[in-house]
Amino acid sequence: MRLYFLLLLLFVVYNINAQDIDSLSKKVDSLSKEVGSLSKEVDSLGNVVDSLSVRLTELVQPDTLSIIGVGDIMMGTNYPEDKLPPNDGAHLLQNVESILRDADVTFGNLEGTLLDDGGVPKKCKDPKVCYAFRTPVRYVKNLVNAGFDMVSLANNHAGDMGDPGRKSSIQTLEQANILHAGQLTHPTVIFEKDSVKYGLAAFSPNSNCVDINDLEGAIAIVKKLDSICDVVIVSFHGGAEGAQYQNVPRANEMYYGENRGDVYKFAHTLIDSGADIVFGHGPHVTRAVEVYNERFIAYSLGNFCTYRGISVNGVNGLAPIMKVFT
Repeated sequence: MRLYFLLLLLFVVYNINAQDIDSLSKKVDSLSKEVGSLSKEVDSLGNVVDSLSVRLTELVQPDTLSIIGVGDIMMGTNYPEDKLPPNDGAHLLQNVESILRDADVTFGNLEGTLLDDGGVPKKCKDPKVCYAFRTPVRYVKNLVNAGFDMVSLANNHAGDMGDPGRKSSIQTLEQANILHAGQLTHPTVIFEKDSVKYGLAAFSPNSNCVDINDLEGAIAIVKKLDSICDVVIVSFHGGAEGAQYQNVPRANEMYYGENRGDVYKFAHTLIDSGADIVFGHGPHVTRAVEVYNERFIAYSLGNFCTYRGISVNGVNGLAPIMKVFT
């Protein structure tokens, strides 16, 4: 009797455990399906988050940028004699300040040095065509008021007052929050504005400047900028000077014994290397503009803001403001 009772009890217990296991198994299957469903929802939410992130980036970054480039800027000199404009040159850029400020980035070529006094005036092979410019440092406020973001210091006047002039120009610009490029000590500059990263490189055939005639070196500089920047801007100071040199010859240009480069080859090569915009200056006259591989080139922007010391008669007085939309 006891044996049968024990067997009956074991049978009941076995059935209960089997039913529990079966029930638990069904619950596990159900939970597994719920987990799978939740996993799909999480994936879907992840895709939504990624999509929103991309859209947010698009909203933060403008789809069109405007970049202004102008030519040579020399706001007066106190060397070798006082040829400074009245009121510290406040009127020089006043009429175009609103235009220059109406861009994401504004660029110009700063001729001469920002230095109050002293310096080591340069020596030239031909004194008759030797010009040395020394503009007081307070004149930088005119560039600030006009909205200049950056300037080139790669030109034949950046060293007019030797190392003291170069150092003073750099210090003055940096204190005014104006970026610069082109000196061997500061060949390029990278900056970010409104979530867009810009790079500027500047070249010329002059001492202490990044060499326009070192094409391989220029290619390396531009490729490096292109790898880390959204927009790469190149400035060059090259080509022969004067009204008789308004055309681009597509060849090396010599002027007073100096190799001023093949600016046509230079501009095309650097665009092929990653440059987006090329602003040229140096000839003191305007030259052609070109769209090459959907990128913009201005071969010379002429004399933009010159107060005495340089002729601005006739074609020498044309001073375009080039505004590029990209």
